[in-house]
Amino acid sequence: MMEEVLIKVAGMSCQGCVKNLTGALSTTPGVTSVAVSLEQGEARVGYDPARVSANALRTVVEDCGFDAS
Repeated sequence: MMEEVLIKVAGMSCQGCVKNLTGALSTTPGVTSVAVSLEQGEARVGYDPARVSANALRTVVEDCGFDAS
């Protein structure tokens, strides 16, 4: 069963940030959908909890240089 997590992302300043973060999350195993909003400062990620955890997704965001909460 798929789940969705909403991650607050601080530090994005441009569409390049959105593109980089979308790419990083999209290529994470277990992720089924990604919607990153610069205006809202958030990433909505659909994922398979059997393959990846919400905490692991926050780590991906932080590894891209942003603050995730």
